[in-house]
Amino acid sequence: MREMLVFNLEKEQFGLDISCVREVLKPQEIYPLPQTPDFIEGVVNLREHIIAVVSLRKRFNLAQRVDSSKARIIVCRVKKFVIGLMVDSVQEVISLPESQIQPQPGIVSIKMPDNYILGFAKLGEKVVIILDLEKVLTEEETEKLAGVKPSPSGEASH
Repeated sequence: MREMLVFNLEKEQFGLDISCVREVLKPQEIYPLPQTPDFIEGVVNLREHIIAVVSLRKRFNLAQRVDSSKARIIVCRVKKFVIGLMVDSVQEVISLPESQIQPQPGIVSIKMPDNYILGFAKLGEKVVIILDLEKVLTEEETEKLAGVKPSPSGEASH
């Protein structure tokens, strides 16, 4: 069995292995970072730790959301770093038997050079896209975000 945190982006449901999830936060003040890719929202101060926040909407080239009242930041460990993932809403934690997770069809992976998709799971009439968090950010992007430190003025820099 695999425990998955299910969240929404647009009209799609996505799943993340719960073992990498530390906590789920309501949106808070995000401090922008200059000279970072547009999908990096900025950084938040989480109990005296500065963590970078990635907009999965922007990362997956989705339109900006008008209603952000249910938006959440999923704090995750990616490789050896902690980052926040901004999503539209968080649904639930589910248990999936390994047999219910199907691999991505070969034809799809050919068209996606940055293959974020680990597999698919069918939940009733819905399909949950299971993300491979290790591939959502490149190694270089992850290293760059890990170097984010607060400056003496209290604002984030790197």
